[in-house]
Amino acid sequence: MSAPQEDLPGARPAPFDLTPPATAVLDTEGVVVGWTEGAEELLGYPAAEVLGVPVGNLLAEPLAGAGVRRPGGGAQAGLVTARHRDGRRLSLGVQGSRVSGPAGEERWLVSAVDLGATPWWGVSRSVLERFLTRSPFGMAVVGTDLRYIWINETLERMAGIPREQRLGRRMGEVLPLLDPAAVEAQMRRVLDTGSPVLDFEYHGHTPADPGREHAYSTSFFRLDDAEGRVMGVCSMGVDVTERWRTRERLALLSESGGRIGSTLDIRRTAQELADVAVPRLADFVFVDLLESVLAGEEPAPVPAFGSPPLRRAAQRSLREGCPEAVVSVGELSGYLPTSPIVRSLVEGRAMLEPSLNAADRPWLGNDVLRAESVRAFGLRSLMVVPVRARGVSLGVAVFVRQQREEPFHHEDLRLAEEFVSRAAVCLDNARRYTRERSATLALQHSLLPHALPVTTTLEVASRYLPARGQDGVGGDWFDVIALSGARTALVVGDVVGHGMNAAATMGRLRTAVHTLANMDLPPDELLARLDDLVIRLIEEETSDGGGATATSVLGATCLYAVHDPVTQRCTVARAGHLPPAVVTPEGSVSFPALPAGPPLGLGSMPFEAAELDLVPGSLLVLFTDGLFEARGRDLDASLAVLADALEWPDRSPEQVCDTVLERLGSSPLSDDLALLVARTHALGPDQVVSWDLREDPAVVSEARALVATTLGGWGLDELLFTTELIVSELVTNAIRHAVGPVRLRLIRQSALICEVSDGSSTSPRLRHARTTDEGGRGMFLVAQLARRWGTRYTSTGKIIWSEQTLPSTGPAR
Repeated sequence: MSAPQEDLPGARPAPFDLTPPATAVLDTEGVVVGWTEGAEELLGYPAAEVLGVPVGNLLAEPLAGAGVRRPGGGAQAGLVTARHRDGRRLSLGVQGSRVSGPAGEERWLVSAVDLGATPWWGVSRSVLERFLTRSPFGMAVVGTDLRYIWINETLERMAGIPREQRLGRRMGEVLPLLDPAAVEAQMRRVLDTGSPVLDFEYHGHTPADPGREHAYSTSFFRLDDAEGRVMGVCSMGVDVTERWRTRERLALLSESGGRIGSTLDIRRTAQELADVAVPRLADFVFVDLLESVLAGEEPAPVPAFGSPPLRRAAQRSLREGCPEAVVSVGELSGYLPTSPIVRSLVEGRAMLEPSLNAADRPWLGNDVLRAESVRAFGLRSLMVVPVRARGVSLGVAVFVRQQREEPFHHEDLRLAEEFVSRAAVCLDNARRYTRERSATLALQHSLLPHALPVTTTLEVASRYLPARGQDGVGGDWFDVIALSGARTALVVGDVVGHGMNAAATMGRLRTAVHTLANMDLPPDELLARLDDLVIRLIEEETSDGGGATATSVLGATCLYAVHDPVTQRCTVARAGHLPPAVVTPEGSVSFPALPAGPPLGLGSMPFEAAELDLVPGSLLVLFTDGLFEARGRDLDASLAVLADALEWPDRSPEQVCDTVLERLGSSPLSDDLALLVARTHALGPDQVVSWDLREDPAVVSEARALVATTLGGWGLDELLFTTELIVSELVTNAIRHAVGPVRLRLIRQSALICEVSDGSSTSPRLRHARTTDEGGRGMFLVAQLARRWGTRYTSTGKIIWSEQTLPSTGPAR
């Protein structure tokens, strides 16, 4: 079908076959070195004005990718827009051929014809063949109604539709699967504006290759006649499927590199792999990993026979909820040994199933559940890629197509193999991190207190939360230590850094605090001794090259508090740590301004202790800075939130811990967190009794009588004999070897405590007396009768104490 021809005003143009083409000669740089009369007649420039001028200066628009290309092959052809000397724009059909110059140099002979001077339907076949038909680009001309007027052989081959079926029809009538709406929208834009559209890319299917999606890059130019009337649109296109697929593959690989492995969580990494592949590569993707991998252990060897224990780690589908999945995330997959999934894992190679037909796939026919899923959801094609990292199989990634008719090709399999191999490294890193984190958590759990001491003077609750991010376990710790005289030490500390070194350093510091606490040192002196220990550790580790351990121990913080239920006071010292919170029974919250002290290991300033008066029923809340880093608030705002959470004094310490963590620790933690909450109680007058004794040996018998009366009133007659012996020895030692004043105190708590204080700083020691010695057996006798005994120093002297187990709690040791 052809359009009717019209006579143009003026002289009727010669037939296209007889129209001499304009010819010019260009060098390899595109400079005009030859100019004919036909070229001067076409563009209006005499030879003197164009010789030595780049040909680009004669064009109205720069050359596009679909136009005349630079020398590099044989003949080249296409369309360009040139500017006449009088300013008019001309649409030219051009063809260039490589020739040799007089001296053998390379030249290009370029011929051009004004396409606007002769209607396309009047062009003879020979010239069309010379300029357009042999072009490597698919070319077509459509009229103003967007119906095809002419196409070349290249476009005919590209689409797979004969020319006679396209002429006179619109694109949507012959190529409905090639996005005709978008293409015709570009044509109308060119018709309306006159501005060309270059390199417009669209995708779809053609009869030439119906099973595969193709991509085309096309440029559109408007055709005007000599009078400026719009004649139609010329399009030039090329199949860029390979370039498009390569670009898509590179984009997918780039996206996978940025999205997969954002965390060190195995399941999250597997889910990221599935999320990247849907819908870019597949319609349904699932990742199954070995159970040992999900547990963070070394991958178990894959058995040569049977089905390995694979568990679903992640899945993603175009359908919401993944209804085509036979198992859910976290469940065992349960494949048959003959399935390609098991064979891919055992053999360590990728497998492609272009068609999922139960009749052609015996393994699928024997798997009733999966065969039913294939039929119900129209699963068409399958790829299985083993997840391998560092030569070890971790599991498999399975890709399924169901909505797209195009099956998987080998190039899809190569793409899946490439980005699964990248994801496998991330999965293995996550597995290694999980293993290290589990080991560190186990180490830290073994180093933290498993059970807090049960006393009648303190109700204690604690919480420890490790960091949930890539930082992992840190070095925060807490402790509750029973001291002599019914006192209790409360400790929190924080070691710099994370991981195994931080956990090990925390264990060393906690052990050191326990040892120093058993020496009954005051809080400030205990921190001073601990600081000396840290300095020695730093020196030792630095000299041995242990920089990581030295870094974790340097700058560690600690808060040490001792609660005395008799005096109802708490003595606190801190080494660079946050102060505790004190809550009165009425609900008033305060953060005492205690002397800060430097972090451990600096050795620059002394430590100071302060005393807090805690009435019975008060709450003492100790914490590490991880509590405030949970939500990213500044310190003042976090303290205000903590104070608000502590304003309800009628709750138990366990409930207080839950409330605090709900307010401040519910978001993912960037640092580990330790929290210790203690409610104080006092010892009543019926539990403590004391006497001031004269410095006279005769007072020993009086002391025994006082003890006998007190124990009788407490109902502890079973301990009378041993207690009298202990009191006799301790009082005698104080009168003989020390200076006054001498004071005797009995405390009935979880044990019977006997204390004798004097003004001397000399401590008795346990020794074995010889048979000829008259003395020296006193402290040995005390050690045999008491559960434990010791000495603690005060600002005025010392106290010798002993503890005996109450009859209700078991026999004395």
